[in-house]
Amino acid sequence: MRKKIMRFFCFPPAQKTTLFLLTACLLLLTVPALAFQQPERIIKGKVTDDNNEPLANVSISLKGSRKSVMTDQEGKFEISVTSAKAVLLISSIGYITKEVQVDNQNSIDVKLTHQSKQLSDVVVTGYGRSSKKNITGSITSINSDNFNQVVTGSPAQLLQGKVPGLNIARSGDPNVKPTVILRGPSTLRDGANEPFYVIDGVPGASLDLVAPNDIVSIDVLKDASSTAIYGSRAANGVIIVTTRRAKQGQTTLSYNPYVAIETVSNKIDMLSGDELRAYLAKNGQTLLSQYNDSGVNTNWQDEVMRTGISHNHNLGFNGSQGNTLFGASLNYFDNQGIVKTSSLKRVTARGMLESKFFNERLKLGITLLNSTTKHVDIDQGALFNNMLTYMPTVSVRRPDGSFTEDFSRGGYLNPVGIVANNDIESKEEKTLLTGLAEVKILKGLVYTLSISGQKEQTNRNIYNNAFSGQAVGANGRAFRSSYENIKQVIESFFNYERSFGQHNIKLLGGYSWQQDRIGDGFGVSTQGYTNDLLTFYNLYVSNPYTVGNIKFDNAIISTLRLISYYGRINYQFDDKYLLQASLRNDGSSAFGKNNRWGYFPAVSAGWRISQEAFMADQKIFDELKLRAGYGVSGNSLGFDAFTSIVRYSSGGRFYYNGQYPTGLLPVQNENPDLKWESTAMTNIGLDFSVLRNRVSGSIDYYIKNTSDLIYNYPVSTTQYFVNVLTANVGKVKNTGIEVTLNATPISNNRFNWTTSANFAHNKNEVVSLSNDKFTALSSIPTAYLGGKGQTGNWSQVIMEGQPLGTFSLWHYMGKNDAGTSTFQKADGTVIASQPLTSDYFIAGNAQPKLMFGWNNTFTYKNFDLNFFLRGVTGNKILNNTLAQLNNPADSKNLNVPKFTLGEAFTDNIAYLTSDRFLENGSYVRLDNATLGYSWKTKIPAISKLRFFVSGNNIFTITNYRGIDPEINIGGLTPGIDAKNFYPKTRSVIIGANIVF
Repeated sequence: MRKKIMRFFCFPPAQKTTLFLLTACLLLLTVPALAFQQPERIIKGKVTDDNNEPLANVSISLKGSRKSVMTDQEGKFEISVTSAKAVLLISSIGYITKEVQVDNQNSIDVKLTHQSKQLSDVVVTGYGRSSKKNITGSITSINSDNFNQVVTGSPAQLLQGKVPGLNIARSGDPNVKPTVILRGPSTLRDGANEPFYVIDGVPGASLDLVAPNDIVSIDVLKDASSTAIYGSRAANGVIIVTTRRAKQGQTTLSYNPYVAIETVSNKIDMLSGDELRAYLAKNGQTLLSQYNDSGVNTNWQDEVMRTGISHNHNLGFNGSQGNTLFGASLNYFDNQGIVKTSSLKRVTARGMLESKFFNERLKLGITLLNSTTKHVDIDQGALFNNMLTYMPTVSVRRPDGSFTEDFSRGGYLNPVGIVANNDIESKEEKTLLTGLAEVKILKGLVYTLSISGQKEQTNRNIYNNAFSGQAVGANGRAFRSSYENIKQVIESFFNYERSFGQHNIKLLGGYSWQQDRIGDGFGVSTQGYTNDLLTFYNLYVSNPYTVGNIKFDNAIISTLRLISYYGRINYQFDDKYLLQASLRNDGSSAFGKNNRWGYFPAVSAGWRISQEAFMADQKIFDELKLRAGYGVSGNSLGFDAFTSIVRYSSGGRFYYNGQYPTGLLPVQNENPDLKWESTAMTNIGLDFSVLRNRVSGSIDYYIKNTSDLIYNYPVSTTQYFVNVLTANVGKVKNTGIEVTLNATPISNNRFNWTTSANFAHNKNEVVSLSNDKFTALSSIPTAYLGGKGQTGNWSQVIMEGQPLGTFSLWHYMGKNDAGTSTFQKADGTVIASQPLTSDYFIAGNAQPKLMFGWNNTFTYKNFDLNFFLRGVTGNKILNNTLAQLNNPADSKNLNVPKFTLGEAFTDNIAYLTSDRFLENGSYVRLDNATLGYSWKTKIPAISKLRFFVSGNNIFTITNYRGIDPEINIGGLTPGIDAKNFYPKTRSVIIGANIVF
């Protein structure tokens, strides 16, 4: 039968008949379709604001298609439609989006209502969303239109200066992430002040997985009533990142490129070769004979730095089809550091698919994020010291081409040689896969299940070649390591919402499970290469002289688990009275067996005063809301699965049965009572909007008490194996006030001006360092900076009644008649010699009294201009870089700064770290200015085309004498500049925003 059919279609007459019949059928099907197809018709209209002023550049799009037009300067538009059921989407930044069905209308006039950004926007909270008017905690939301335009690989820097109370200190180093601290430091552990990050609902996800262009908004949860729902990880605040996705009926293709030129914003003024020779001659000195004077003026800072060329390309596609949303993006970022060879290259890919089934009762989604990052670094500790102190009187290379340097002087190395003879590279690959299921069980009852897995693979490679001063005599030294970390997270929760009469209730209940397996890998170093051709790529060809030349990492694999149960209730009455209460129960394997579980409660309330009857006739406030809340959250950063148990390590070899096995000794005591630090926060806030929402803002006052501080406290070896114990002792308090103001002074169809300002004051205090069990500590010396004759000396102290970052220094009393530095002793006498550590004085602290930011945006026709100022005041910086360089006697074999020209050559204690070098860290910086032009193209496929030029770190007003006053204020040693400061950059960015 099959053969007959095949012959039928292959037979020529039958083939012609078949083609005729098919053509006829197609015509029959087409004619009715053409008969019933409606002709296109033109819809004309005008868009105005609340004051009946025409609005230009408003987007008018046809829902469910890619067709879109913009209003002209008179607010008018024209768009073609083919159906009376067509729906127009009218949207503009700062106004509430409207949907209008065409029906039989040929002319449509639309009035857009101005949005109150402070009180009407939707913000993301823990495990849900809410309108800002219904929020009872302290939350700041920043959308992509207000992000900083910066050259960065870290999304955190997009918020710099935009959120009151959030301090972000960035480095010029492309491979270093900015330091982020919210509402003051509250722990004694380095690296434990970082907020907790949530990306698209996935807690603890890495920020490296998200390209800045893919972010649509960032919500910062600041008070404990907002953060306590995340329990033991939320004491430092929570930052929630929401990535971009299409809206129903929209499909967009966008391309956002930029190129940036970065230069050094400031350098330390060191002596040139001629200035050094003149200084020595003036003081009857000469260069030491072994350091030949080549007659040159080598500027070593210029020799190791360059103009960095960076570029970024982001291609994004987001769309919808029926009940399905989909999106994908690809980002390439190449950030060339201003120190030669240093760079960061990152490729970030993102894909998402989300669809609804069974009459939209079931939603399934999957998201894949991946980033591959290559870091190229330099030995910063060696480079930054030598580029300042290396003699400017010698040339970079000798006549034979070798670098001019003398290895017999130890760490005194040619800066250019450090860059050329040492390779430091690392590669990180991170992947996050998330599956989501959301089921509408009953009316108002929704169940959500999220399962995610994050994998991080880090490979690090170092090679010091045969000419490296950091591996003298090794004939090439190589190091390679490879480590894998895996994070698995399950979030399972129910949301229920019901309204009846004047009541509205929202309930949340859930379960969370997380497992982190880290440190799975190894590292090995070897040396002795025949040549440098293979560098670190093949360790097998090395020829180590002894077994001791081969060294392995002490790789420790650990698995940490976290299990949580949480619940929350939100209640609203009459859209005026708001109440929220939550409780989370966390269990962590990182802590002692007696304290594995902890409870984190929170409660907050809000009163929308403007909704009361007695406010009905007033003409001042559009919105007025009072908020108050209290909650407890925890801090478990910096702990692994072995923190609370006895740990052993190798303790030398011993003779046993003719062998010499390695012995094991305890290196960490067990503490079954160890638990997380707890932060209890009280927050009182006021939100307001006046003058028909043209002016809005908020004021917050908070008290943040952190207890059970974790530190390594001294203990007796008669009771413990080791003389220190990791334990919970001590308290830190932060109190502060935050103010945010937003205004639209001018808004019409031609010119628009919006401005916003924020101010934050925080007072930090160490309340106690002891309890009933541990009473030995009343202060903890920190910041051991060393220096000539100062080994073992500290520069800061953690002391009860003082803030973290308190400086403890000698008091400088000026010069005596001989030009020698003098200092005051504890008994009040003045000496011209080095004092003792018992002569230290409390000399100020590194915590700023005020942080502020001021943002302005102007639009005129197709032009837009934005500039952003920020700064801090009231803090101190210890310029230890200048102190250590300021030794006149060094000028015979080391370079000195121009500052030293004012010192007597005989002053042999001018370099002592004292309050002479404790400087005012206040500054005001024009951080960014951007000029853009939106071109109205006649190409139908392009809906948006904008070009811009932006400048970063344009100027800084400060009295600080160092490279830059923006110093890290986190950790145990905040506010210290100590010759390890990667220079800040000044950049010019040229880019475009193209949407198809």
